[in-house]
Amino acid sequence: MTGTGAGAGAGAGAAEYRIEDLAHASGATVRTIRAYQDRGLLPTPERRGRANVYREAHLTRLLQIADLLDRGYTLASIKELLEAWDAGRGLGGVLGLVAEVQGPWTDEEADRITRTELDAKFGGAQDDEAIAEAVALGVLERVPGRDDEFLVPSPQELSVAAELYAAGVPLAAISGHLRELRGQVEHIASRFLEFTTEHVFARYLGHRPPTDADAAEAASLVRRLRPLAQQTVDAELARAMRTFATRHLHHHLGAEETAITENTTRPVLLPARTTQAVQQLVGAERVAEFVAAAAEREVQARTLDALTASHTEGNKVDQNS
Repeated sequence: MTGTGAGAGAGAGAAEYRIEDLAHASGATVRTIRAYQDRGLLPTPERRGRANVYREAHLTRLLQIADLLDRGYTLASIKELLEAWDAGRGLGGVLGLVAEVQGPWTDEEADRITRTELDAKFGGAQDDEAIAEAVALGVLERVPGRDDEFLVPSPQELSVAAELYAAGVPLAAISGHLRELRGQVEHIASRFLEFTTEHVFARYLGHRPPTDADAAEAASLVRRLRPLAQQTVDAELARAMRTFATRHLHHHLGAEETAITENTTRPVLLPARTTQAVQQLVGAERVAEFVAAAAEREVQARTLDALTASHTEGNKVDQNS
């Protein structure tokens, strides 16, 4: 028998607990156990004299509640699940569905990296501020008891950051871009879940809690649909990148072409006799240079004539005034 409460000498093999012993065995507080009783989450204990006697079923139930809380369930949801279990419907299907949803959504495996290796990836400079930012973003996770080592949940994401840095993108810009991108991707994920819930999962989750069979079928659908979100995003990202990259390239090449056109000479057709006359004066290799100089002199002469005419006209006006 476990515990030291009232009835400790009763039936062999029947574990009994006082509330303090139950709290110690389960990790819950006495106050929490009493609150669970008030909510109907725990079976009513046996009353012996002035003391309550708890049994192994109470400990098992407390451990189940703690596990479901860790999985993100509220106490109200837990009560419904436990009532279904007590009615003989079981929790296996529901917990299997939870495990499927909470499991990894990528085949990528986490890795570890030392501080020395990390510094080398980013040019060899030690940047504590950048490390702290990476930890805050979840790109790196600290390893308890190891200040010189980090867990890398997505080695691919870290490699992308390293490549961008090597290409000349500052670390602060990379972090800012990741924050912006993460918000947009989370919106996409939320919309995809709303879409699939409305059209696929609503029929399985419309009643609470779902039956074992419905939960198992929903878990199977999660496995089938899981890669679709990434495949859709990959395809749409490829399409968008092709479209916008082409536009950017045309924009920049167009600007460059305009600049070249504005700063270079254009060929000018001359009569054959004029070209021959110039060749006789300066030689065939100096024809273009001579024509350019002559054109510039003519433009300058006309500019001077225009300025002189304007000045002369101004003097006449003053004399007639």
